Amino acid sequence: MEIKLVETAAGEVEYSVTGKGIPVLFVHGGHSNCHETLFHKGFDLEKFQLITPSRPGYGRTPLDNHRSPSETANLFISLLNELNIDQAIVYGISAGGLTAISLAAEYPDRVNKLILASAVAKKWLDENDVVYKAAQKIFNPAIERLTWGMVNIFFKLFPGMIAKSFHKQFTKTPMHQLRREDIQELADTMKHFRSKEGFLNDIDQNIEEDNLRRIRSSTLIVHSRNDASVPFEHAEHAHNLIENSRLIPLDNEWGHLFWLGEDSEIPIKKTLDFISE
Repeated sequence: MEIKLVETAAGEVEYSVTGKGIPVLFVHGGHSNCHETLFHKGFDLEKFQLITPSRPGYGRTPLDNHRSPSETANLFISLLNELNIDQAIVYGISAGGLTAISLAAEYPDRVNKLILASAVAKKWLDENDVVYKAAQKIFNPAIERLTWGMVNIFFKLFPGMIAKSFHKQFTKTPMHQLRREDIQELADTMKHFRSKEGFLNDIDQNIEEDNLRRIRSSTLIVHSRNDASVPFEHAEHAHNLIENSRLIPLDNEWGHLFWLGEDSEIPIKKTLDFISE
């Protein structure tokens, strides 16, 4: 996997690219960046070119004037232009959902298919919400590096305990003995996490319902009823407003992170089947 930094017509973008074939543009979730590969699971690198930009405020992509989903969508279209890609499958994850929706709504000729995975599809957190207020403190750009540094230290020292604590934040399923491979995969994913300026910007984002109504791309919505991070109502909201959409509700172990667990093969296969249709 190559990590690159490119100056586009709309601004600077850091991105990773791997594989060859049909372009898939991943719009990552909160705290993430172009280094994450969890959502690449199942993709054949001989058939797909996987492109993952760091969203504005994450990684080395500056926040600058790309604070809204629409502004970020414009930046990513400029990236596709630089890569000489006319059309791509857009795969929006979690807090990246609003940007993925904007891409499909505002640039219909550039989006072949749209996938919304555990995705935010409307205003996520209320300003009076306890989670919103906590995020303002622990993920503030002034201290978020310390927050994630401590998470990684404790993950190395007490992997099972830390995995269980995050399990509660991702899923409503009862606590149980976690598989060693899931703990390791979670640790490998989260070691790249940084909130920087991106996460506090994420929790203030919103999108008009008309944007969802404008989408004409064939759309797959994959979301767990057990999601403890982004409520299932986001999936229902998107499905009700996007005309050509299909909703796959999950009853999986890891809720929000449906790429983990013994049952992860089901949503991954259904996503790939949708792409191949």
